[in-house]
Amino acid sequence: MPITLDAASPDFETRFNALLGAKREETPDVDDTVGAIIADVCARGDAAVIELTSKFDRLDLTPETLRFSSAELDALVAQVPDAERAALELAAARIGDYHARQMPADESWTEESGATLGWRWTPVSAAGLYVPGGLASYPSSVLMNAIPAKVAGVERLAITVPTPDGRANPAVLLAAKIAGVDEIYRIGGAQAIAALAYGTETIAPVDMITGPGNAFVAAAKRRVFGRVGIDMIAGPSEILVIADKGQNPDWIALDMLSQAEHDESAQAVLITDDAGLAADVATEIDLRLQTLDRRAIAGASWRDFGAIITVPDLDTAAALSNRIAPEHLELCVDDPDALSDKITHAGAIFLGAWTPEAIGDYVGGPNHVLPTARSARFSSGLSVMNFLKRTTLAKMTPQALRAIGPAAETLARAESLEAHGLSVRARLDHLNG
Repeated sequence: MPITLDAASPDFETRFNALLGAKREETPDVDDTVGAIIADVCARGDAAVIELTSKFDRLDLTPETLRFSSAELDALVAQVPDAERAALELAAARIGDYHARQMPADESWTEESGATLGWRWTPVSAAGLYVPGGLASYPSSVLMNAIPAKVAGVERLAITVPTPDGRANPAVLLAAKIAGVDEIYRIGGAQAIAALAYGTETIAPVDMITGPGNAFVAAAKRRVFGRVGIDMIAGPSEILVIADKGQNPDWIALDMLSQAEHDESAQAVLITDDAGLAADVATEIDLRLQTLDRRAIAGASWRDFGAIITVPDLDTAAALSNRIAPEHLELCVDDPDALSDKITHAGAIFLGAWTPEAIGDYVGGPNHVLPTARSARFSSGLSVMNFLKRTTLAKMTPQALRAIGPAAETLARAESLEAHGLSVRARLDHLNG
């Protein structure tokens, strides 16, 4: 049964800390297996990827068929219904507009000493996006990963998408086409991550890898980090709803189930200052679970990891929310803007009862690739910044070197780095000579 907590109870802190520390998924020990797969791909390239794809996806490929051809893509995307195509195009436009506003500005200024300082932003040259197959094959995630890369100016974007038994998701391929993806490969698993990171005869290596995946994909991303950049290691989805008296309990129930239906390990939590609303939401969740298509998954999530917390006031709710640091935070309260000012840790905030989290998953504009498992305490969701690098700039004039060079020489001597100091002194002596 879902956990029910009352902030006024003497044992609240103990039980709340247990909720924070609860492990929501069993992570199999796959690191050795993944290490062997990566080593195999590094050693044998295409041959290893093809062999592993045959083994795990029951799909026999050749170097020539690793990548979808233009004709194949055209035939598959033509299968997408017009309504879905229009929805994807609307979502892509909104995601693109939102992320364009995230682009940082280059800066440059000249100090009184004559030194010119600044920085400039440049994109990574190539990025790879991993797209899961099967039930977790979501075209919306393709847009959320690919569009920020393109907005950032990434020249080459490659996608790997497993196609077990040769079955592809036309909507995923259409999303990739809309987002401007350059290459789409029908491979998955740790072998796809290895191919993106190290390259093969057919697949050129990338600089940045993003996208969710199973335990093998997550372990592979951990292993290749440093060779390439990665976005994050994402866990099961989660939502926290803060609601006050008078809110619609059925809406809240549906919002919570919208994340519970993702995965049996997903988590939905309600914090409210109204015990009556808490009871009503629990009732509505039970009713909705009787008819929901994915009720087996959502029901297991709610049963094993759901929670309802009653608090004396919304200030307490905000304080608890910051300790949870949720991936998704809905503020279904009369004054969501005021309450949001008290939130310091959340992946994404949805303000007011008319802003369901599902809008953020598809067409809101902000990215839905967000930090999970309390990592919103120190990290952010995917953005153009994941695909950009900041390079600092410095230019000295003779006047500037006279002004600040002696201090650099002094510090170099203090650190016993003679050549450092001499590189400055040689120029100062030239100026003084």
